[in-house]
Amino acid sequence: MILVTIVSVSLNDDILEGIDKLQKTLGFTGRSEIVRAGIRNLLAEERMKQDLEGVVNSLLLAVHDEDSDDQVALIRHLFDKIINVHLHNKIDKHRCLEIFSLKGDANDIKEIARRLQANKKMHFVKLIVV
Repeated sequence: MILVTIVSVSLNDDILEGIDKLQKTLGFTGRSEIVRAGIRNLLAEERMKQDLEGVVNSLLLAVHDEDSDDQVALIRHLFDKIINVHLHNKIDKHRCLEIFSLKGDANDIKEIARRLQANKKMHFVKLIVV
């Protein structure tokens, strides 16, 4: 018998609307299935990052509020030694896209990704190891 724990989560209307669209588009049976799938994906990504070691090449993508540019710049300067290329692009009136091409110690790459993910102004952060 598998023990199931119910967890209550607060979501804003934009996220709920997105979940409902995903449910229709991807054929999920309900919102809970989508949330579980998202958590499974996040856990798998974290396991992949934990297994990284040595010198790593990667891309780091981040979408954030324009008013967090200073915070992104601070993080960027802390990790200058592993950033090969950095592109900054304004997506729309209020959001920016950062693209980092990184090469360096796996621990440094994991740390820059963690710092960006921990920032509440980030809409999206994705580390891609190549």
